[in-house]
Amino acid sequence: MRTTILILCLAAAAAAAAQPKSPVSDVLREMLVGREKNTVAAFEEMPADKYDYKPTAEQMTFGHLAAHIAEANYYFCANVGDVAQPKVEELKGTEGKEKLVAAMKASFEFCHTALAKADDSTMNQDITWFDGKKRPRVWAFIALPSAWADHYGAAAMYLRLNGLLPPTAKK
Repeated sequence: MRTTILILCLAAAAAAAAQPKSPVSDVLREMLVGREKNTVAAFEEMPADKYDYKPTAEQMTFGHLAAHIAEANYYFCANVGDVAQPKVEELKGTEGKEKLVAAMKASFEFCHTALAKADDSTMNQDITWFDGKKRPRVWAFIALPSAWADHYGAAAMYLRLNGLLPPTAKK
C-alpha cells in the first residue's frame, strides 16, 4: 500500500515537473518564427515601386504598413518580455523598401530577444497601454499574436491587389 502511494506521489510530482512553466510565452516564441518568416517574405515580395500603394484613400500605404509593423513589434514585444523598448528611428513609411524591410527585420530580431525573457508569471503586472491607462500585461500577450495576424493579412491583401501571391498562398 505504501509503495503504491509512493509511486503515485512520484508520478504526480513528475507530471507536475513536466508541465511547462510558461506555456503562453512558449507558444508566442514558437509562433514568432513563422510570423516573422511570412511577414518579411510578404514585404520582400512587393516591388519597391509599389510601397506607396494603398487600396483606398483612407488606408495606409504598403510602406506605412511596414513602418507600423516595426513600431508594433517593438511595443508589444517589449511589454510581453518586460524589457525596455529600444530607441529606434521613427519611420514614416516613405523611406523605401530596403530601409523598411531592414527595420521590420530588426523589430522581429528584437522580438526574439524580448520574448526569450517572457514569463507567464508576469501577466498580472501592470503596463501602460496606448491610451495611457494601466492594464495587466496579459493585454500585450494577447495583442501581439493578434497584431501579427492582422498585419500579415493586410500585407497579403495588398499583394493580391497587385497581382502577387502572398507567401502562405505559394506552393
